[in-house]
Amino acid sequence: MRGRTGRMWWGLALETPDPETLARFYSVLLDWPVVHREPGQAVLQPPQPGVFVVDQQSDGYTPPVWPPAPGEQRPMAHLDVQVEDLDAAVTDAVALGARLADHQPPAVRVLFDPVGHPFCLCRDDG
Repeated sequence: MRGRTGRMWWGLALETPDPETLARFYSVLLDWPVVHREPGQAVLQPPQPGVFVVDQQSDGYTPPVWPPAPGEQRPMAHLDVQVEDLDAAVTDAVALGARLADHQPPAVRVLFDPVGHPFCLCRDDG
């Protein structure tokens, strides 16, 4: 990309009414540390250098619906997490505050994080 510096980072920003709560949830779920906090924002860092997930304050946040429905807020993005034991991963996520979606595709479990973002736990079939 023209104009970029030698060091490049990228990330995903998730809107939330409560950045600290969302950061704690994903930090425990994914075992990623929260590396930065400031009012209205918390930043997680996956193991890959230069990658970040930013939870940013959004007043008036409306959680998306899954599956998408006409006239409702659609998911703009979601996280997919590969797991070895789908049932155990769902149990752990629910214990942290996630809730299971009513609609479930095969070999994947769709859940909602504490503020309503959908995310998928995907079975690792090798």
